[in-house]
Amino acid sequence: MYQHITIIGNVGRDPEMRYTAEGVGVCSFTVAVNKRYKRSDGQQVDKTTWFRVSAWRQLAEVCSQYVHKGMQIMVAGEVEANAFTGNDGQPRASLELTARDIKFLSRRDDAGGDSYEGSEEYAAEDVDDIPF
Repeated sequence: MYQHITIIGNVGRDPEMRYTAEGVGVCSFTVAVNKRYKRSDGQQVDKTTWFRVSAWRQLAEVCSQYVHKGMQIMVAGEVEANAFTGNDGQPRASLELTARDIKFLSRRDDAGGDSYEGSEEYAAEDVDDIPF
């Protein structure tokens, strides 16, 4: 069986790079996907869905170098939904996306960061090596 999701949105926070005990790089950041529509009464509604994104190995290194809060990005990979109870006792869910491909749709300086000549696409080198 196989699942694949592609999202396009804006990076919600600067990436956090860390390493497993085995020295494998993992880069984490969030992406907000916005949807705007009109209800039947004519009122415009904005809806935001947040994804927690994890990139591994070489893809993680690229993300830690070039991804910046506010930039527009496309991420393709596998998603997992996790349910939990929040501090307020209310049920919550999070969407965890393990990136296999990433494309930068805006330059870093468009989001207030360093200059980057983007639109570049990066992919995980060997998808069988992603530990999940």
